[in-house]
Amino acid sequence: MTRFIMPVILIGISVAAFFVFTNPLYNDVSALPAQVESYNEALNNSKALENERDKLTAKQNAMNPDNLIKLNKLLPENVDNIRLILEIEKIASPYGMVLKDVKYSTTETTDTITPEASATAVQGGGVTPPPKDYGAFDLGFSISAPYSNFVNFTKDLESNLRIVDVTSIEFSSETSTGTSTQTASASDAYKYDFKIRTYWLKN
Repeated sequence: MTRFIMPVILIGISVAAFFVFTNPLYNDVSALPAQVESYNEALNNSKALENERDKLTAKQNAMNPDNLIKLNKLLPENVDNIRLILEIEKIASPYGMVLKDVKYSTTETTDTITPEASATAVQGGGVTPPPKDYGAFDLGFSISAPYSNFVNFTKDLESNLRIVDVTSIEFSSETSTGTSTQTASASDAYKYDFKIRTYWLKN
């Protein structure tokens, strides 16, 4: 009888050991190939990104330094609001104009979606658009000048290297700001309130 009991006990111990130790270890080993494949894919993606980075770096190094300066001015890598204000003041200076009432704010360039539009997008299977790779900078200021100087200033502002969108212009007679009618008519001066928008690259 004992001769039969011992093999049964050994078999039971072997089965228990399999489920307690061997089976979990086998499952872990079975999962290794999938993990290795995932790591290899990540490594390949990393190498591809490095290659693209090296290509872009080579192109940048091959560019004329003066063109790089112009490109950075066209679309800078930061808001750089002080430089923009100084540039506009430099444009206004030859016409005897001074920037006043300067106001600015940074605007995110994500598309605004109302709750109703968002619900419609969800029901229709739409996807919320991702944030853009650039930011917007809104600047407001006022100048006082005769109409001819205002026209020339606007042309110079539009031809400036940095991208600038004039979003609105409002004008009023200088008489409304306290200047006498005689002075205003003699100089043909008006007050112009500008609102412009420029852009910058996000890191």
